[in-house]
Amino acid sequence: MSERLKIRAERPAGDPDTLRFVLEREVQPGAEFSGAEPGAAPLPRALLAIEGVRALHVAGRVVTVTRTPGTDREALKAPVAAAIRAVLAETDAPLGDGAAAPAPGARDDAGVREAVQHVLDAQANPSIAAHGGHVAVVDVQDGVVSLRMSGGCQGCAASAATLRQGVEQMIRMAVPEVREIVDVTDHSAGTNPYYAQAPAAPEGATPLLHRPVPPGAITEEQGRFMVAPDYLAPKLGLTADALREALRAGDAAATVEEGQGPDAGMTRITVRHGERAWAAEIAPDGAAREVPPPRRATDDEAALRQKIRAQLAGLAPGELPITYGALARSLGMYMPGAVRRVTRALEATMAEDAAAGRPFLAALVVSRMRGRTPGQGFFDEAARLGRGPAAGEDEAAWWAREMAAARDTYLARVDAG
Repeated sequence: MSERLKIRAERPAGDPDTLRFVLEREVQPGAEFSGAEPGAAPLPRALLAIEGVRALHVAGRVVTVTRTPGTDREALKAPVAAAIRAVLAETDAPLGDGAAAPAPGARDDAGVREAVQHVLDAQANPSIAAHGGHVAVVDVQDGVVSLRMSGGCQGCAASAATLRQGVEQMIRMAVPEVREIVDVTDHSAGTNPYYAQAPAAPEGATPLLHRPVPPGAITEEQGRFMVAPDYLAPKLGLTADALREALRAGDAAATVEEGQGPDAGMTRITVRHGERAWAAEIAPDGAAREVPPPRRATDDEAALRQKIRAQLAGLAPGELPITYGALARSLGMYMPGAVRRVTRALEATMAEDAAAGRPFLAALVVSRMRGRTPGQGFFDEAARLGRGPAAGEDEAAWWAREMAAARDTYLARVDAG
């Protein structure tokens, strides 16, 4: 007997008309389906035959169904999950042989932008509009999606929660190529300018990546920082009581790191529970801001970094620089999200190279969407490590020197070996 397919049903925050079913494996590798007509594909035909299902969207391992008005969402969970299991047990092409397949590697930035806007229009904005707000895609560069909130969302104190706990989750579930989501809204200009009440963010920072922590949420007692459970728990998808119990049981863990080099005097707190994490940086004056939590390295990620090093060192000088997509394909990585995995691994190699005093291997990889220079994450990580362009120096000129040094260092090792 085959093992029962695991399916998790979720009710997307802020969208009362949809249900999301997250599978433990992809519905159909390299294919997508979006529509309301059953056609001849087995899975759409089975799901749209269920009373109360009006439309569906399938991407990767996420199946999102839209209910007909008046249908009880809870009543749809069991029949939809049962239909998904039945169809996937019978066929390897549940979306049909003609389902749209993404280009090798992953969708490019234009495809990501179109997919993200579809998620906003179909899932997020109908609910946000009820509060007088709207979210739109402004730009996509190397998988970094810039969003702008308008109407009632601009300047609203709840906008960060709306974006992170609702919209961001919807986007990441449906569009795995997304690396980061950046809020470029000028919240200080809104009807309720929340961000104008907080200390200024670091130069170049955005409200989403550097959200101010409300006064009193983080306190210091006898040299130890304490985060209020009522504030932290929702960030990890828990209640305050559940967070306290998780900490007591060791299911949630907190780490405190002291800044070094350009970050001297700063303190970073990271709290993890399961697959979720939250982090904040505390300045010497006590001002605190939420920041993206550091990623937890795995054995698979370490192995990928080694594969990338070997692959780049084995290329001929004329094959460099290489694009992120081409590098992913050369490693046999074709599934959605491959480029994102490669760029993250490259950024991780930068910390290794900085610690060893070597040129950045990541300088050998570029984005065709940015005029064949590295993605912005490369320059941001270099600056964080204290190795970026000097004051007033052009980023492209600095990168060209770093790339030449990386070529000499890594290719010379291969030639000498």
